[in-house]
Amino acid sequence: MIALALPAQDSGSFTPPGIDEMHLPAILPWGAHDGFSKQMLLVILSVVIIATFFILAARKQQLVPGKLQFAGEMAYGFVRNSIAKDIIGGKDFIKYVPLLFSLFFFILVNNIYGAIPVIQLPSFSHVGGAYVMAGIVYFTWIIIGIKKNGLKYFKLATVPSGVPWYILPIVVPIEIISNFLVRPVTHSLRLFATMLAGHLIVMLAGSGIEFLVMQENVLLKGASVLVLVGAIAMYMLEALIMALQAYVFTLLTAIYIEGALHADSH
Repeated sequence: MIALALPAQDSGSFTPPGIDEMHLPAILPWGAHDGFSKQMLLVILSVVIIATFFILAARKQQLVPGKLQFAGEMAYGFVRNSIAKDIIGGKDFIKYVPLLFSLFFFILVNNIYGAIPVIQLPSFSHVGGAYVMAGIVYFTWIIIGIKKNGLKYFKLATVPSGVPWYILPIVVPIEIISNFLVRPVTHSLRLFATMLAGHLIVMLAGSGIEFLVMQENVLLKGASVLVLVGAIAMYMLEALIMALQAYVFTLLTAIYIEGALHADSH
């Protein structure tokens, strides 16, 4: 990325892409500022892709699974055993597997869009989708906590056991802010910020390469190769982060559910 700082001698100054360029015009009505956007289309398409894959994988179940069935079983087993069972545990985990399974693959597919040429737009690089996902999780674990412990859940979640009474006026407000205000915000912004930052870096590298190639200066043209190498490395790193963020979001969801279920033991 150092090459982007080199002075422009022939084609004016370099204007980096901004966040506004990630807000594409609507598809319906075509070119409008507001309407049915590419992000909305990709979200709907992700549901179709996920449903189609797992329906086909489970359609002809065999004792010795074929490649598609094997892939589906591995995907399901990963979420069931590595997230739901390991974090929630006991007999409680199985009822929350569908939620965790849906969250993981919905976020994964919508993130992976950013690594696919032509599409190349992760749905969660726009904060609205991340807020919705975090909001669903937020109300889910609160409802689970109330269902399991009644309204006493709010006391269990905000008053740590074993804390001296004279420290409670300090601890309780911190626990309220941490558990019920900060938690959903960080849950959403972690997903949104990583997707936005990764996509912006790739956009910046692409614009930088185009700018340098258009220069007449041979050194600047050569510098575009260095930027290309850095862009490929960042592209691969972003692809890894896309999968990692789907895992982290789902893992935190399981942790929050486990905390709501066993609030009386914390």
